[in-house]
Amino acid sequence: MPEDAPNATVSQSAKGLDQIVHMPSSRRALLGVGAMSAASYERVLGSNDRVQMGFIGCGIIARWHLADFKALADVDIAATCDAYLPRAEQCVADFNPRAKACQDFRRVLENKDIQAVCISTPSHWHALMTIMACAAGKDVYVEKPMTVCVKEGRWMIEAARRYKRVVQVGTQQRSGAHYQKAATELLRGYLGKIVSIRSGSVRNCMPGFGKPPDSAPPPGLDWDLFVGPAPKRPYNVNRGLYNFRWFWDYDGGQQTNMGAHEMDIVLWALQVKGPTAVCSFGGRYALQDNCEVPDTQDSLFEFPGGCTAVFSYREASSGGGRIPVLWFYGSKGGMELSRAGYRVYGDARMPKSGHIPAADKQPAIPPDGPRQLARGEKREPWIEPLEMGPSSTRYGGMDIHARNFVDCIKSRQRPNADVEGGHYATAACHLANISLRLGGRKLRWDAEKEDFPDDREASAMLVRPYRPPWDKELRSFKLGDRSSAA
Repeated sequence: MPEDAPNATVSQSAKGLDQIVHMPSSRRALLGVGAMSAASYERVLGSNDRVQMGFIGCGIIARWHLADFKALADVDIAATCDAYLPRAEQCVADFNPRAKACQDFRRVLENKDIQAVCISTPSHWHALMTIMACAAGKDVYVEKPMTVCVKEGRWMIEAARRYKRVVQVGTQQRSGAHYQKAATELLRGYLGKIVSIRSGSVRNCMPGFGKPPDSAPPPGLDWDLFVGPAPKRPYNVNRGLYNFRWFWDYDGGQQTNMGAHEMDIVLWALQVKGPTAVCSFGGRYALQDNCEVPDTQDSLFEFPGGCTAVFSYREASSGGGRIPVLWFYGSKGGMELSRAGYRVYGDARMPKSGHIPAADKQPAIPPDGPRQLARGEKREPWIEPLEMGPSSTRYGGMDIHARNFVDCIKSRQRPNADVEGGHYATAACHLANISLRLGGRKLRWDAEKEDFPDDREASAMLVRPYRPPWDKELRSFKLGDRSSAA
């Protein structure tokens, strides 16, 4: 599919928001937002040159990225980096023995031969590493969730625009052709008015991750560097590799982990920057461990124009069934949307306004009252059923997302999952967690001002303090309103 193809059937009024919420921009739009300095032009790669990439964070997702970028003929894996050095060394052995492994990400940013970095660290590092990489002249592919607090996303946007960097967020569904068609065409009219959305995920992790005591970090792990700008804590195996995501210091649980993917599609389809209100309930009800984020959570969002969405997460029960990855309810039918494709179902059209369901015998009704449907009476669907499969089956399209990132490094176009849209999607998920941590109260949200009107307690949770010396590092960039973050 041509890069600009998804825009072809979108109305002129929709195009502006699509470009804000990171639809691939046209070359004409590019000239207005992606101009580079003379020095930058000297660094731009020709269409046949190879991009030298550094990979910061070498865990499970990073290995997917390493495999995908290694498969691209115009990319070289130049460096790997992880606070747990054995992981970085393992990736060098597995993906490119000529690459250099290091423990401190600043060594990668100092390397003038590296044009781009892929950041797959714990989430609390995503913002500052992205900002520092942009300032160092690197283009950035950063994993989701993009941030651990709302204001970090705005700083990342400012850095990307100031330093004229390509920043692609790891919400790879943006690059899938069936997601593009669903979000920019079918969910903007074919299903009628979208009034309700359901999303979530379930699994059973019982009995939990245990309550190991604090201990010395394992050999090869720089724990102080791993913790970085987050609050200083003693090493605990559950706060370390992988399980860090179940602690508020480093992540936001499944609401931000899985929710960032699906909220991104919701905002894209609805053409909005965020909800108008949110409330969320849940807790760590069943899992027995020392982790913090909910094992059960239900979040309700209200969106402009009259639409609600419920995001549900179950970590202690799969319930013998499933929650739809994404299900859109429209006035003419519904759509099930996932990485496996989409399926559209048409609702049956009532033959005439005022009809009531069929029954064995119609009760007495005045002559001007509603007519009862006859049993077996044919009802035509509002819309025809449609189906479309995925353009990639590799982890939701990570391979084509990687290709889009490299293409944008060369063209200087905004990528499919630009940092601004990633900010909106992640921020909406943070709002749910803020409501949950405030006891589930309903919070009103001003998406333009990016604040809670008349709620100082909630507003204070839009930013987090950075631990020294990283607070000084953040201040050095003089980005927007840093409030108490530094």
